[in-house]
Amino acid sequence: MNLVEMVDRNSRKFGSKDAIRYQGRGVSFREVKDRAERAAGVLQARGIEPGDVVAVMSQNTPDFVTAFFGAQKAGAAVVPVNHKLAAPEVRYILEHSGAKLFLFDGSLAETASALNLSIPQIALDSPAPDRPLLAELLESAPAFQPVAVSDDATAEILYTSGTTGKPKGCVLTHRSVIMAAITGALAVKMDEDDRLLMAMPIWHSSPLNNWFLGASYVGATTVLLREYHPLHFLQAVQDERCTLYFGAPISYLMPLQMIPNFDDFDLSSMRAWIYGGGPIAPETVRMLQARYKSDRFYQVYGMTEAGPTGTVLPPRAHATKAGSIGNKGLPGADLIVMKSETEEAGPGETGEIWLKADSMMQGYLNDPEATRQVFCDGWYRTGDMARIDEDGYLYIVDRLKDMIVTGGENVYSKEVEDALVEHPHVAQVAVIGTPHPDWGETVTAIVVPAPGAEPSPEELSRFLQDRLARYKIPRIYHVVDALPHTPTGKVMKYKLREMF
Repeated sequence: MNLVEMVDRNSRKFGSKDAIRYQGRGVSFREVKDRAERAAGVLQARGIEPGDVVAVMSQNTPDFVTAFFGAQKAGAAVVPVNHKLAAPEVRYILEHSGAKLFLFDGSLAETASALNLSIPQIALDSPAPDRPLLAELLESAPAFQPVAVSDDATAEILYTSGTTGKPKGCVLTHRSVIMAAITGALAVKMDEDDRLLMAMPIWHSSPLNNWFLGASYVGATTVLLREYHPLHFLQAVQDERCTLYFGAPISYLMPLQMIPNFDDFDLSSMRAWIYGGGPIAPETVRMLQARYKSDRFYQVYGMTEAGPTGTVLPPRAHATKAGSIGNKGLPGADLIVMKSETEEAGPGETGEIWLKADSMMQGYLNDPEATRQVFCDGWYRTGDMARIDEDGYLYIVDRLKDMIVTGGENVYSKEVEDALVEHPHVAQVAVIGTPHPDWGETVTAIVVPAPGAEPSPEELSRFLQDRLARYKIPRIYHVVDALPHTPTGKVMKYKLREMF
């Protein structure tokens, strides 16, 4: 199956049922198909042909869904663009992907105007100066000319966050995307009675492919929040009786910190609280379970390059294995942990996670060398270092590129960061290795102090003495006002290495 067939089948099977809920209004599966075909007609009239690339930069709105499926109906591949990017970053993605058309949320008109590109543009959701508005174009859309779409045709080009340099475009076929959707649905046992809350940015690989398209695949309803806000998040769960939610750990913590009457909200409809993008410490999990009055928490782990797909830590394992990403690949995926190119790690050992998945990318767009470097005998080398416990459960300890080797000892930067951030005078920290003529590398901490605090190196080192082995304690500290982040919130350690 491909995405076009999925839209058509859903229209026949679920018809007038709500595919989307947005601001209290519903859009049926039949309307999703109709709007997609009208949008395809609009795109075709602007010269979009099968194999072309269409870029879409939007928040979580029905227009994103229309543009996404409309491009698929026209046989084009979609590049979902992070709406938080600055104009030079957007320009790079449009040029690198070879996009022939750019659809953007009207609220982002300033960014679109600063691109200085000749690519035709269409505004979504709200008007933008001197740009046609998709909603108006749909009213008089030219007839859609159906095209044959192969399961092996490119459906998406998903750009990575760029923590190690320029973003790379992961090329995913229709088959890969459908398999990622099926994997997401199976991970939490979705069915047509579910109501998925989409509050994380829909252009992210997991919200889009695992959760929105997973819900679409089984005929569930997706409740769209234009953007995440802790109050609107709680209101949507209560008012729309949502049953599934996927979010970063911070999206669970913010309502507890910012909404005084959190306990007044009825969240009892929710049967699966899904989190990813980083594990949650066991004590935090227990606190969330108590405050959210639920033991139905799922930790998911995966890579954009793999669709994404990877592992899940189900609710039953949280009692004893919170902080782990699970102990096996999801359906359609397999993984191994490798100490070297040829030797697997065992219990008590640490190695790199290698993945195989039915949803794997074809490769990085226009970068065969980078593609070659990340695959070994069909396995995708994730770059994530994991420790295996005595029961076979995996715990992420670091990125391979972030591992520091000092005096022949391996230091995992995440372990040092987790210890340092417990200090009350530390708001954020990143740990890197800096060159040392004798030791190879020196453990170096870049610290953002808590408001009003001025922690000294001596104070921080004393704090770590009972928490870390001596060789893991930073020898160098730099205090900064802020860490460089990608638009998706990941620390760009390569910039810190350039700076220090």
